[in-house]
Amino acid sequence: MTVRFDNRVAIVTGAGNGLGRAHALLLASRGAKVVVNDPGGAVDGKGGDHAAADKVVAEIKAAGGQAVPNYDSVADPKSAANIVKTAVDTYGTVDIVVNNAGVLRDKTFHNMTVEDFEFVVKVHFLGTAYVTHAAWPIMRANAYGRVVVTSSNSGIYGTFGQANYGGAKLAVVGFMNSLRLEGQKYNVLINALAPVAATRMTESLMTPEALAKLRPEFVSPMVAYLCSEQCQRTGDIWSAGAGTFARIEYREAEGLRIAGRAPTIEDVVDNIEKIADVSASRVFRTSGEEVAAVVGGS
Repeated sequence: MTVRFDNRVAIVTGAGNGLGRAHALLLASRGAKVVVNDPGGAVDGKGGDHAAADKVVAEIKAAGGQAVPNYDSVADPKSAANIVKTAVDTYGTVDIVVNNAGVLRDKTFHNMTVEDFEFVVKVHFLGTAYVTHAAWPIMRANAYGRVVVTSSNSGIYGTFGQANYGGAKLAVVGFMNSLRLEGQKYNVLINALAPVAATRMTESLMTPEALAKLRPEFVSPMVAYLCSEQCQRTGDIWSAGAGTFARIEYREAEGLRIAGRAPTIEDVVDNIEKIADVSASRVFRTSGEEVAAVVGGS
């Protein structure tokens, strides 16, 4: 089956370089009309110019595709809404949002300023929420939408020196978990991507040998699937990198139930290995399921 995006309008944030550029090029090559958003700042978010977004738009148009640049920051609600306005003003609607914009301000937590913590959270988490919030009513009204939020192994598994980045990247998963429930009735589906790729944000963290195997375009097929009509899955976390794709999920141990009396600290101490044993784990899709399992049978 050939996947196409003809007559679909896609927004890709942070699309001037790396993963965003690869996502935008692939979607456009399959017929999508793409808003290429990038304020053109450095990896730490400072500065900015139009060159990054303009270059990708030029690449898309040279290949026969349709694209328009946008230079707004996702980190401010009004400018984030203007990204969506660019899509509507140019192409009439928005069908797809790929939240890819990101910055890094890495330091160990005890050396990190509050300002650097807040700015990274604002771009990765609040920026994702701001852009999605502006597009959500349009997709809901159209009874069609595909949203991708970009998580990271730094949030899912942890990385030294990235408390701001990792915290924000796991926050978008919680954001997705709620919107999955709100959007499914309206055919607005949302998934999270945890990519591993050679970009400006990772080039200092990996060896040249590893970077050579982690081309951004090896991640983009998963993003394109999540943006497609063929995708009927929602609320999942997907790993992609170096041509490898996998689904990630959280599991909960069967645990220990103390019934008929109030539990004590000693109950926890004496049974901590059983409480921690995930060999008979369960997967819950809503918090209600987990609560029912906890209180059931009491």
